[in-house]
Amino acid sequence: MALRLVYLAVTRIFAWLVLLARSQASKDAEILVLRQQLSVLARTAKPSTASWAERALVTALARLLPKQRRLGLLVTPRTLLRWHRDLITRRWTQPPAPGRPSKTAALRALILRMARENDGWGYRRIHGELVGLGYRLAPSTVWQVLKNAGIDPAPHRESQSWQRFLKAQASSIIACDLFHIDTIFLKRLYVLFFIEHGRRRVHLGGVTAHPTGQWVTQAARNLLMDLDQRANELKFLIRDRGANFTASFDAVFTTAGISIIKAPVQAPRANAIAERWISSCRREATDKILILGERHLRTVLIEYIDHYDRHRPHRTLQQQPPDAKEPTAETPDNPIKIRRHDRLGGLIHEYAQVA
Repeated sequence: MALRLVYLAVTRIFAWLVLLARSQASKDAEILVLRQQLSVLARTAKPSTASWAERALVTALARLLPKQRRLGLLVTPRTLLRWHRDLITRRWTQPPAPGRPSKTAALRALILRMARENDGWGYRRIHGELVGLGYRLAPSTVWQVLKNAGIDPAPHRESQSWQRFLKAQASSIIACDLFHIDTIFLKRLYVLFFIEHGRRRVHLGGVTAHPTGQWVTQAARNLLMDLDQRANELKFLIRDRGANFTASFDAVFTTAGISIIKAPVQAPRANAIAERWISSCRREATDKILILGERHLRTVLIEYIDHYDRHRPHRTLQQQPPDAKEPTAETPDNPIKIRRHDRLGGLIHEYAQVA
């Protein structure tokens, strides 16, 4: 700002030196023209705010004028009234009260997460959930956080997307399928498995070289006994049209209130989740091991399914395994605190934090 003041002063001095060469008549005529322009601008133009350097320069020049002319150029009645209002404002303005402490970013993120994950929850419902988690805050705080984030009240944003609709239906669907594995002695073994669509949880039905209808039916009975009360949540079973799935197999599920959905002929995408698990099992386990026999294959599948259900992350489950009880803790910066657990003789590695 000081450099700008010097620049203005130097330019004005050179402009005055130029005026010395002009006649007195031309300068008087210019003054009259400028006065007329100022009178017109004073009636029409909006008041402008000058910088402190410009005000300092005008003040210095005004000292060269007679005293009766200074007040009219620098101060107007409107300026005096504004100065008086500013004095009154500064006199009676009190410092702002501290108010309630601001909420942490983590709490605001939790409020927004609850609102986005639960379209039907209003600020009162979210407040009740936070109180149950041990947070102490007013309902108006929740309302203000939602308002600042641009989230509408519950009745205006309550809508069910296709993703949420299909996810809700998936919890009542289970699928089954058979696939084969060839042993080192060229003997073909068949694997029956069941997979829940909701949590991607896999259940091994059995391993045999002769998947008869009676064997498959007994595997279905064993599954319902293992599921126990959870079987009441299932409403649909997806299977293909293979001859192994007989009427007695279907009767086991229909008796439990589970409807049978038969996939179209040669349409693997109709049972895509089961087909995807077969691909994962072969790519990560069975294709990398020479299977000796039925007992060996059963041991490998039990080990891999335990890894799949308890540790392997799934994108559909927000990178959590099917049997995850709590969200996975963040990885610490210190690698010494990480422990590795080998599965299938080191074929699969699992990593966890050291307690």
